[in-house]
Amino acid sequence: MRIVVKIGTSTLAHPGGRLNIRHTEALVKVWSDIKNAGHELIIVSSGATGLGVGKLQISRPKDMVTKQAAAAVGQCELMYTYDKLFVEYSHTVAQLLVTWEDFDHPHRLNNLQNTLERLIQLGAVPVINENDPISTEEYSLGDNDRLGALIAKYTHADLLVLLSDIDGLYTADPHTHPEATLIHRVESVTPEIEQLGGGSNSGLGTGGMSAKLTAAKIATGAGVDMVIANGANANVLYDIVDGKDVGTRFLGRKQK
Repeated sequence: MRIVVKIGTSTLAHPGGRLNIRHTEALVKVWSDIKNAGHELIIVSSGATGLGVGKLQISRPKDMVTKQAAAAVGQCELMYTYDKLFVEYSHTVAQLLVTWEDFDHPHRLNNLQNTLERLIQLGAVPVINENDPISTEEYSLGDNDRLGALIAKYTHADLLVLLSDIDGLYTADPHTHPEATLIHRVESVTPEIEQLGGGSNSGLGTGGMSAKLTAAKIATGAGVDMVIANGANANVLYDIVDGKDVGTRFLGRKQK
């Protein structure tokens, strides 16, 4: 099975922006084990800007240039950490930084697809993030939920998993409606489902439920199953791969 896992900033970092070392180690251990089981793995990782903010010991920047500078600093720490941890389990990582233009131009998209395919053939684990130090709001992909869905679509993945600080899609906002229940399966992203989208719970990340529903439309439209789950427990990915009712699973067209 080819699996794309998108990991949110709030799952990787402490509230102040510093890397949550213990949890990141647990995530990489599970990812490595799933790869050892024969699955193909692609990681779409947030966290560069948040880690850069923590390392520079500054407040969350509001201006674009400082955001880009923080991302440049944080990307170094993010990839150093992934490389160090994956090597412990005898896996090699590869870094790819992309922009919207890489999906908008057929030639660049073809190059991206070819590189990813060859990396997977070589047994490497691609770690992908938007090239935030040079991206601008006008040309930005917006969030890594969308990026994860595009990667899943163009690599013909079987499964996209969005791990963040939320359990899945609820019938209402569980923070204001205690009676809200978790929706385990979504056959189609209808207007009624889209109305359930809300804002981001974390001050570090950029993607809320609305962004995840947009990602679901892209992924399922390409025939890819997508699961939204809470990444607080790294072992949750085992259950997701086994097809258990964890979080919310959006069914791709080929699964219906």
